[in-house]
Amino acid sequence: MSLSCHFKPLSVFIFSLIISITGCAPTGTEPANLERWQSQAEKITIMRDEWGIPHVYGKTDADAVFGMVYAQAEDDFNRIEINYLNAMGRLAEAEGESALYRDLRMRLFIDPEQLKQQFEISPEPMKKLMVAFADGLNYYLYKHPEVKPKVITHFEPWMALSFTEGSIGGDIERVNLADLENFYSESMSANLAMNKPFPHAEPTGSNGFAIAPTNSASGNALLLINPHTSFYFRAEMHMISEEGLNAYGAVTWGQFFIYQGFNSNTGWMHTSSGADAIDWYEEDIVEGAYYRYGDEIKGLTVKAIDLHYKTETGMKTKQVNAFYTHNGPIVAGNDDKWISIKLMNEPVKALQQSYLRTKTTDYESYKDTMRFHTNSSNNTVYADNSGNIAYFHGNFIPKRDTSFDWNKPVDGSNPATQWQGLHSIEETVGILNPATGWLQNTNNWPYSVIGETSPKQEDFPAYMATFPENYRGINAVQILKDKKDFTIDSLITAAYDPHLAAFDALLPVLFTQYDSLTDKDKAEFSAQIDMLKAWDRKSSVDSKATSLAIFWGRELREQALADEQGLANYKARGITFDQYMLEVAGNIGIQSLKVAINKLSNDFGQWDTPWGEINRFQRLTGDIVQPFDDSKPSYPVGFASSRWGSLAAYGQRTFNNTKKIYGTRGNSFVAVVEFGDKVTAKAITAGGQSGDPSSPHFNDQAELYSQGKLRPVHYYLEDVKKAAKRSYYPGEESQR
Repeated sequence: MSLSCHFKPLSVFIFSLIISITGCAPTGTEPANLERWQSQAEKITIMRDEWGIPHVYGKTDADAVFGMVYAQAEDDFNRIEINYLNAMGRLAEAEGESALYRDLRMRLFIDPEQLKQQFEISPEPMKKLMVAFADGLNYYLYKHPEVKPKVITHFEPWMALSFTEGSIGGDIERVNLADLENFYSESMSANLAMNKPFPHAEPTGSNGFAIAPTNSASGNALLLINPHTSFYFRAEMHMISEEGLNAYGAVTWGQFFIYQGFNSNTGWMHTSSGADAIDWYEEDIVEGAYYRYGDEIKGLTVKAIDLHYKTETGMKTKQVNAFYTHNGPIVAGNDDKWISIKLMNEPVKALQQSYLRTKTTDYESYKDTMRFHTNSSNNTVYADNSGNIAYFHGNFIPKRDTSFDWNKPVDGSNPATQWQGLHSIEETVGILNPATGWLQNTNNWPYSVIGETSPKQEDFPAYMATFPENYRGINAVQILKDKKDFTIDSLITAAYDPHLAAFDALLPVLFTQYDSLTDKDKAEFSAQIDMLKAWDRKSSVDSKATSLAIFWGRELREQALADEQGLANYKARGITFDQYMLEVAGNIGIQSLKVAINKLSNDFGQWDTPWGEINRFQRLTGDIVQPFDDSKPSYPVGFASSRWGSLAAYGQRTFNNTKKIYGTRGNSFVAVVEFGDKVTAKAITAGGQSGDPSSPHFNDQAELYSQGKLRPVHYYLEDVKKAAKRSYYPGEESQR
């Protein structure tokens, strides 16, 4: 006999009895799980410090998860929901038809029914955490009826498995949306799409430095945690339980683990990896429904995917028949060739790895979490309280036949192009306790991780590392290699070193071109060239040469990226884009300088304008895509785009016809940690903890952030209590 949920309670006793038997509440009354939520909430304490950062204490790990997602929702529920709409392929339900192919891209890999099945077979401890994740968000929505979700009014535990990639721009997002739409729309395009990059887009990635005890003043290991993402992509948070959890750091909105951070024993920093973890296959299609593989003809798998999208007249549905080979889904193609993609898709293992690393106690236990091999898009810079420092290159690197060029789509019909298992940690580029006493990664190749004595490129297959060296890496090696007495403060200084190494290479090319001019032509640019020659190539708010050099460099990039033939030629020659830029500078350096001078003069009244008057930090709204306004208050910023080698990355651009340029990504979170008998740390977050403009913590860190100044982190309970401005449990109206 089954009981329906459609009845009205006769008494509190019957209400409680029915919930215990059926698990559902009477229609029109409280949620079925309310008693469980309330009971768990009362075991949790959230302490907000003077910066509004939540320190969440629970008896169990599940309590800490419940409390931390509740606290996240208090700070910015909108970003949580948007992240899950994107992860589950449901963004069009909020944003309309324009998001359909973004949703399709996710749904090619993310199947709700499969995730529900995977949740059921997940290890019991992880299931408890996923239940706590859903409960915490649902309890927040129950306690805050004024919050109106765009789409997700109820969270399910399995949803956590849809969003296990803490990086900005996960592996799935490598699929080009234009190619995907061309293939799956009713009118397939005859040509594959070409990406047209925004010329001033900030390079993706992050910085990680680790300092060994031999190179620190205290004899303790130090770690720089410096992710470069779009601003406000992550929150700062502290999670503690009586089951051994005590992790602090950056949390991607909606996830229940510290993505980049530390506990009292270990610290971890992820940088974007050039290790090749994804492959593309040209499939030999036969008669539209089959494909060739070796001597076989196999049938394509066809999967009907329903995509729901919002319209002015209500919700509509578009059904797409997606095609798959054994390699993966078809993501591009025309009449001549279809392209499939193969990538790591292990959500349960990925979630385990992401969470379990936060409870590691030493190098060996951290290394054990790396054996899940599911942190596919990242390198790891590591330090611990035993004095170990380490670098792990990538974490998911398939073994391949090196006779193929894996930078291009390979022949899917050839069995020799199949993966041959994964490289073990021991087979990849890795460093433990180098004699240098330091190591670094700036999303550059791993062959400069410890300078001149780094692992050698020729000892590894080409697909092991596809990123070249970059100007940040060159600068990092220079500032780390000869220093032996690092402290927290001097490592912060190193992390904000203002040297723009790109201009060490670019400006001499300009000077050579200038020297070839006639005396008459030289006179037109002599003041600017004299300024650039005298410049120490360090950026600062007062530097006029910084403005001139960067506007010149930006014009060079615009011209370089507009030259399709030049782009094709440099790629065919196998040189890097930075090397190509040197050639461009040699050809149009003076011409580009003239454009830069005119632009500075027109936009700011004079060509010799200090960098800080141009380069600004501003936060006006809680919107995910920020507006900017030259007439509204903003802060001057001395650092620059990592494109030019700025370690303190600050990617910026103009918006809405502004003349000033405003930061949108780069140093989103910075922390420096010292390990020892007790862990000590300083940190800063772009803008502030809250996404609510009415909150005192919406922009309270902006001035410190713009100056590169970090504030103390409160890690131990006695310090948190002293700093706490509010202490409460989830759902509590009054303070404890």
